[in-house]
Amino acid sequence: MNTLWKTHAKNFIISLGLYAILFVVLLVMQEYAHFDNLLRFGDVDFLVGIPASIFGVAYILTIRDPQNYTGFYSGIIMSLLLAAQFYFQGQYDSTILYDVIFILFQIMSIITWKRSSKQKESTDDAFKPAFLEWKPMILANLCFLLITVGDYFLATYWFNPDGAGMINVLNALLISSSVLANYLLIFKKTDSWIYWLVYSAAGIVLFALVHNVFSIVLFIFFLIINGSAAITWFKITEKENMGWLKFLSKSK
Repeated sequence: MNTLWKTHAKNFIISLGLYAILFVVLLVMQEYAHFDNLLRFGDVDFLVGIPASIFGVAYILTIRDPQNYTGFYSGIIMSLLLAAQFYFQGQYDSTILYDVIFILFQIMSIITWKRSSKQKESTDDAFKPAFLEWKPMILANLCFLLITVGDYFLATYWFNPDGAGMINVLNALLISSSVLANYLLIFKKTDSWIYWLVYSAAGIVLFALVHNVFSIVLFIFFLIINGSAAITWFKITEKENMGWLKFLSKSK
């Protein structure tokens, strides 16, 4: 087993440890502090969501290293599990998204990152973490807005006409931010972590509205882990690759 896979295995063990601690804490709260509905072992979507989240944390912990493409294998498993979870929840738009588009993104990322990891002294900026330039950044944000609005209307008038407005907005933000984050990761764009942070924040608010304490804690995990990865990528992004943030390069 090479170094990249050893790191991936270590991150998976760390992820398991984090969730073991989380389960113990929530179980104690549920049993002795009378907090209800923290752990819903009778719900199929909850049981599927547990391994999905474990693989998701291992995925993010691993791809914090822009040379470690092995994390995307966990990303594929995560996407399959999340697709099943969304199916059981009746969120068919997210099911299709994770089963088709995101798995394709993961495969493309493996090919691109694996190729770049073999080029130890590559001078090709496409293989180095970089922020988008101004025009692509504006285009990315426009796509983010269009996907958000489009998914909101699909959810409101087709998939879930009885759903609450704000919940549909937050679900749309989760989908649009994860689409942009996964797509930009293929090309090692540091901007992807901005969208991962939006994804995490939207998830916290969404699950607070539906009173799902377990998922709130999970997305707080994701916010911390994604924030750590964002800081790591920002620090290793070279001055000439700061893109639309070049005005900050003098302070680096």
